[in-house]
Amino acid sequence: MNRPQQFPFARQSAGHAPLRRPGSIRRTTSIDSDWPDGYGQPWNMIGRARDLLTPQDGGEPLVLGKAQFRIKASPIREILSIEADPGHPRLQEMVGVRAGGASRHALLDKLGDIAGTPLFQLLDDYAGASLVAGWIWSQWRDDWASAPQRGTQQSTAGRKGVMDDICTGFTVGGSAFKPDGTPDNVNQSYTAVGPLENPDDPLGWHTMPVQEGPQKRRARRIDLWRDGGLIKVDAGFQDSGSNPEGGRTAVHEYRVFAEIDAASGTVLALQALPLILPYRECPGASVKATRMIGQNVAQFRQSVLDTLPGTLGCTHLNDVLRALSDAPMLARLLP
Repeated sequence: MNRPQQFPFARQSAGHAPLRRPGSIRRTTSIDSDWPDGYGQPWNMIGRARDLLTPQDGGEPLVLGKAQFRIKASPIREILSIEADPGHPRLQEMVGVRAGGASRHALLDKLGDIAGTPLFQLLDDYAGASLVAGWIWSQWRDDWASAPQRGTQQSTAGRKGVMDDICTGFTVGGSAFKPDGTPDNVNQSYTAVGPLENPDDPLGWHTMPVQEGPQKRRARRIDLWRDGGLIKVDAGFQDSGSNPEGGRTAVHEYRVFAEIDAASGTVLALQALPLILPYRECPGASVKATRMIGQNVAQFRQSVLDTLPGTLGCTHLNDVLRALSDAPMLARLLP
């Protein structure tokens, strides 16, 4: 498909993950989406996560935690079935819950006792990963935005399909809209990307299977280490999927750096780099992310939504920032 790129900025991937630092913890997560029954049908989502400690002395890395889930999602992003490892006595209460604010509130209510763990992070990310999953079909079907299979379903994006001012990228009057004011889901920017795994660090990511056909992946990396009285964070995030040419294409990618006061949990510095984004206006959210400086990182899951709502934020950058709320818990696992 030959769709023109909209702008030269925010079309460059950071490439594979950096080498792990001695004396650091790396959390990696991925959520893979696959449609065994075809476009517009219920689909499978498999989440994987791992926390890995890299010793200061260069010894063998230690796996501190792992998690996995399998969710069957309806076309309107309801959880039809769910399995997870490790299990949880209230996990099946998530069946029937729809992705978005509802799934996040239900998760906190039913599984809030495992907040901070790899499994909680995966399940929290179900909302965002399911929202963007169907984008991968844009690489495989010219009619993906108007196909009958899609048109029969109520849109689950924005406010029941109304996208006006839901984020920086969808600011009314911007390039995300057609002249008639409806969302433009066709003329988006996207970029070919390579593997996230670093060839010089085979243990740097948990195992992620090769994807073929219309398959989507949301991948996240959080590196965390101590520097005196600071907790330092280097985080990467990418929404990508397989394309018909045999490679991968990404529609979202960010990299975020943060410095956190170890004693109080206050964010002292924050920089968000917009690497790959679909619309001209999207990178503007990166500057506004600095409004989180001075806040307690442990409260980010909610305070990001309160501080960066609507056109002040980016749905996907907000997801990156919300995940930083686990930084204090991970820091406590450092020797």
